[in-house]
Amino acid sequence: MSTNPLSKQTFIVGGLVTAAVILMAIIYSSPIWWVSLTAPNYPPEAFPDGVRIQFHMNGVFNGCKKIDKVEIVEDEALDCVHEMDTINHYVGMYPIAAGGPVERAFSQFLVAFLAVMLIGFICVNPKVRSVILAGGFAAIFLWMYLTFYGDDGISLENEGYIFAMVNSLDQDASDKEAGSTSMDVGSSWLSRIKKELEESGIEVESTEPEEVAVEMSDKERLIESIKITYSKGQGQYSHTEHSEWNGSGNQVMAWHYEKSLSRYFNNPDEIIPMVETLKLAMTVVFWGIAAAMLFLVVMVRRNGGLFYWLLIVVPMALPVFFLIEYSAWLWWFGHSLNEMGAFTVKPFMPTVFGQGKVAQFTTHSYPDIGFGLMMLASFLLAAAALVRRKQFTPKEG
Repeated sequence: MSTNPLSKQTFIVGGLVTAAVILMAIIYSSPIWWVSLTAPNYPPEAFPDGVRIQFHMNGVFNGCKKIDKVEIVEDEALDCVHEMDTINHYVGMYPIAAGGPVERAFSQFLVAFLAVMLIGFICVNPKVRSVILAGGFAAIFLWMYLTFYGDDGISLENEGYIFAMVNSLDQDASDKEAGSTSMDVGSSWLSRIKKELEESGIEVESTEPEEVAVEMSDKERLIESIKITYSKGQGQYSHTEHSEWNGSGNQVMAWHYEKSLSRYFNNPDEIIPMVETLKLAMTVVFWGIAAAMLFLVVMVRRNGGLFYWLLIVVPMALPVFFLIEYSAWLWWFGHSLNEMGAFTVKPFMPTVFGQGKVAQFTTHSYPDIGFGLMMLASFLLAAAALVRRKQFTPKEG
């Protein structure tokens, strides 16, 4: 058994695993799967790809592109996430944002978790590996805790996730003024008046601090948009008592899930239990990840042991986990139809892969570039596992 950190096999394993980690970072911001609906009332001239949406790890995003033709004038592309939600609600299907809320919220932590596992796998020194895993997992746990339980923790989520939250509620996530406040407007107006007076020869003595208002970043603007909507009161969407805004991930997620479920089917008898289930699921997943981290730190101290191989087998199986998760949520959407839908249809299983038919719509469901990169990363990890297995196999004689 060779455990030399400078051996040829160690360098090969390190190169293969490092490439896979880089691919995971790219995968996180790439579309993994796409779905589209085509029908006679959505002609290909205006909808060349049908009503199309793209699934990412951190949310569902618009897959429709802006049409640039003489006979068609569009200032911006149609938001096909909203369009598909509108189509689906007629048969009693919940909005797309109702699917996978916990998975999307924890996605950035899970990817970081897998990356730390892989870095630990590269290391052949058990003591150093324990330090790497313990330090990496402790950082992820602190990040998770501050996100879900800390004040303004939602700001520690990635911008894509927050954008998807805002956009899923029909709020204009592309409007850069959505997060501006009256104070910003007032400051801008006063600055303009002061400048005009000074240009006319009138000396103006300012009683305000010499502080210049800093323009909000896109992420800050999106969070401000959520905060404003939350603080205005829940209106027709409120079925549970909401506390004062603190911006924690748990608070924002529960509120957003309730509001998403209520967009088309405002039925508190169904929605309240679903929101409570979400809260429980968030707690279980949070502490489940923490327990898994502790388990790995304790159990992978021996090279080549059964639990040691979990460090690479689990990340290698990412495409399988995605397909299971994706299929399960499609089943849930097709078997959780609300009776308030305009049409009554029997529960059904939406198409996972290929083409299907629902009423006059043809459904298309296929992998996107992100899934291809997932498969490539799995191939690299499988090759690394084989090299490491050979490295740890005792040589005869």
